[in-house]
Amino acid sequence: MIAETICSAVSAAGLGVAAITAYRKRFLAATRILAYALVPVALVMTGVVKWAASTAFSPVAWVGFGVLAVAWLLFMTTRAVERRRGGTRKERRAAARAARSEAVEPAASVPSLGPGSKPAARPKATPTAARPGDDFSDIEAILKKHGI
Repeated sequence: MIAETICSAVSAAGLGVAAITAYRKRFLAATRILAYALVPVALVMTGVVKWAASTAFSPVAWVGFGVLAVAWLLFMTTRAVERRRGGTRKERRAAARAARSEAVEPAASVPSLGPGSKPAARPKATPTAARPGDDFSDIEAILKKHGI
């Protein structure tokens, strides 16, 4: 009963503001205010206010809202984890397969310049013997392979 009275008072006040706005020759704004003022009365007439009041004081309804909140939290958590991992399991497997098929081949270290002139031949560096405690022999081999 009190909710209906409050909604009626709010609508009456909105109608008064709309009338004053129309008197000042601001008809577009007055029409918009009138539309907002009619919403509370319409909610009372359709029964939404009575339903909302009965829901607000129902413990079962509040438990239902709590369950909805938990469900929403679970959905958002799974989405966040999915984004962090890079998608669904199916997408991760496809990405792993694509990465394996695009592995670098031994001949791929030579740049593919297409048709054109070859660069000038570099003189080969003389191999230096690695000392027994020197662990750079594999790095030297890689550098020699690339002509550095």
